[in-house]
Amino acid sequence: MFSVTVSNSVMIAHSLAGDIFGPAQRLHGATYVVEITMSRRTLDENGIVADIGRAAALLGDVLAPLSYRNLDDLPEFTGRNTTTEVLAKDIFDRFVAGIREDRLGGDAVDQVARVGVTLREKPDAWAAYEAAIREDG
Repeated sequence: MFSVTVSNSVMIAHSLAGDIFGPAQRLHGATYVVEITMSRRTLDENGIVADIGRAAALLGDVLAPLSYRNLDDLPEFTGRNTTTEVLAKDIFDRFVAGIREDRLGGDAVDQVARVGVTLREKPDAWAAYEAAIREDG
């Protein structure tokens, strides 16, 4: 598989319910470096996985509704802990929706087979979600 990765960052606020989270039960901020990796079996006629400019723009659009927001106030997260893992899956879903809307151009809508999302909260701690978005992924 060939792959290409784009990244961006997002600053959020949230609180996490449950004793396991200790002081993170209180409202606090987090800054994530978000990496999106797209994979496919063969390169397109231009020798690329996907247009990185379009992928970077899509990632920016995906992160915009979360940026500088208290995630506890967003209806899509009501009753859910917005752990790094949960956010990785949410960003995955939003990004894949953009791929399926043909936001990457070229033949990416039909050929990107796998997408992975990694959220790095600090250099020594991160979480990820990865899945096939096509049968050959």
